[in-house]
Amino acid sequence: MESSRTKLGEMSRAKRSKSTRKVYTAKNSARSNSRRHREYFDSHEVYDHEIQHSSEHRIRIGLSSSSVSPMTVAETFSQAAKHGYDGVEIMVTHNAETRDVDLINGLAAKTGLEVMSLHAPTLLFLPRVLHKDHWEKLRITANLAKAVGAKTVVLHPPFRWQGEYALGFVDGVRQVSQETGVTLAVENMYPWRAGVREILVYYPDWNPLDEDYDALTFDFSHASTAGMNAVETVSEIFDKLRHVHLTDGSGSLKDEHLIPGAGTMPVAETMQYLAKHDWAGDVVVEVNTRFVTKQATREQMLADSIAFARTHLGLESEVRHRNASSHVRTSQMRTGQTRTSEMRANDGQSNS
Repeated sequence: MESSRTKLGEMSRAKRSKSTRKVYTAKNSARSNSRRHREYFDSHEVYDHEIQHSSEHRIRIGLSSSSVSPMTVAETFSQAAKHGYDGVEIMVTHNAETRDVDLINGLAAKTGLEVMSLHAPTLLFLPRVLHKDHWEKLRITANLAKAVGAKTVVLHPPFRWQGEYALGFVDGVRQVSQETGVTLAVENMYPWRAGVREILVYYPDWNPLDEDYDALTFDFSHASTAGMNAVETVSEIFDKLRHVHLTDGSGSLKDEHLIPGAGTMPVAETMQYLAKHDWAGDVVVEVNTRFVTKQATREQMLADSIAFARTHLGLESEVRHRNASSHVRTSQMRTGQTRTSEMRANDGQSNS
């Protein structure tokens, strides 16, 4: 197992190094990297078709409130319970429900679901939620997490213009985690783009591999937009990886959050890699259903997503044999995705 992880780590063509001086722009290489990664997976067999791997640790599958429209706490718990998820991740927003400890704990008790994580309000459009001071915002979120029984807070790296918060982010995150006893798992992001250049708006970096974080969250859609190799990245951050946002992307400039298997990322291969190497962490479905008008279509997307996770994490109750002719790689999978795509086409809607 260790040798395969080392081999995957050697797939990187560029050595990464920390720098005390970060540049503001870089050559736009995401699309070329995406093509190179797709070519690699087209020519190298990574998925083990003959054996269904499962981790010796319990991997929970959760549903993010950002996957549910409308994004209410009650609907998130309702949909998670209906489709057999183990728990939920609540994104803290302007909606007071997302910070209502009594409401969240009541719904958890009623449904029997766990609150697996909270997503801190560190998005661009949530600058004043909870507190105007960024460190206080993280402390409040971590204490909210403890109050609802969540062990993890997902957060984004800061923007360059966020002053001392950005400059002291790596050490500060570690300090807040130690103070509160809650895992703060920093999420991989992506560069913004202007023509042939990438604008590096995140500080110290959008790529968590370059920094000394204690815990990380990996998001497939963000990785797709950034042109990252998912399997290689996960192998490199394996010991720090605590949380995964299960989704997909087609390599476009948009942060798409497609259902897993509907894009071009090696999502199935990465899920199996985690199971094969006895990963211990949580997988949370974070897909975009905001522009789907039919409830049946939205629910099918959530059902297909958890089915995908169970299959490739080896969590199915019955192991069904798949050979090379019946099991295709992620970019071609239609295990429920064809049905969902057809439903969405009839719905006249698409993700963005």
